[in-house]
Amino acid sequence: MAKNIKLNKAPNEVKKRGMWSELWHNYKKNPSAMLGLVVIGIIIILAIWAQFAYDYDTDIVEQHIKERFQEPNAEHLLGTDQYGRDMLTRILYGAKYSLSVGIVSMAIACTVGSTLGLIAGYYGGWVENIILRTCEVFVGIPTILLGVAIMTAFGQSLGVLMWAIGLVYVPLFARTARAAVLPVRSEEYIEAARMAGVSDMGIIFKHILPNSLSPIIVRTTMGVASGILSASSLSFLGMGVPVPAPEWGAMLSNGREFIRDHSYLTLFPGLAIMITVLAFNLVGDGLRDALDPKLKRKG
Repeated sequence: MAKNIKLNKAPNEVKKRGMWSELWHNYKKNPSAMLGLVVIGIIIILAIWAQFAYDYDTDIVEQHIKERFQEPNAEHLLGTDQYGRDMLTRILYGAKYSLSVGIVSMAIACTVGSTLGLIAGYYGGWVENIILRTCEVFVGIPTILLGVAIMTAFGQSLGVLMWAIGLVYVPLFARTARAAVLPVRSEEYIEAARMAGVSDMGIIFKHILPNSLSPIIVRTTMGVASGILSASSLSFLGMGVPVPAPEWGAMLSNGREFIRDHSYLTLFPGLAIMITVLAFNLVGDGLRDALDPKLKRKG
């Protein structure tokens, strides 16, 4: 009798996981993805802490010529640059620029690109042709060249850099969103929404978008890494964050002429870029696997 009671209760004790709980359940199975998440968390915490721990004028910009080109030591763990400024301080403070540019630029690209892709995939026909052909024109232009053109046209500032990188990646998000819409737009619940008199924008953003989020989320996460690389590349060319802001790409550019005798000037900013980009790529890979329906069935 006791066994029967237990068997009857067992099905009621099983609680169905929600979408986000299911995502986290699958995501945490991936050790490399969890490592990437931890690294990103540490970088964000250090970047926020640095904004309160250091003063921009005295700790970041002020020059100390007598202390220039000091190798890594107990006082300056990562050494000092050609102006005597502490490398560790500037790298920690500069994380703000790389992270903010990467995240904000991908938010812009995701918002604009996904909206265009959803509209193209839903309406099809001439609307789709116009959007896709326009995206193909911009895809044909090298990313850095397009970014340099936008920065040259609108001036050199942090805000312009964010918009420049965001607009560069709009076509990728448009293609991703359109591909996600195509198998969804012919579903029965979409036809039911039309019959119920729901507007096209209501169908797109209330019914199609929630069911097309998986590839967009993955593209956004991995796009942050691309955005950080693009920002560093533009700053390396002198077209990114205005000097003397300690952006990692600009620090690489400033240290390249001393690379023979003082290689640490390029080594540490390069490692900061590499670790951050790798962490975001690991998180993106983990999200892609966690959102895979085949993986869900196995779990």
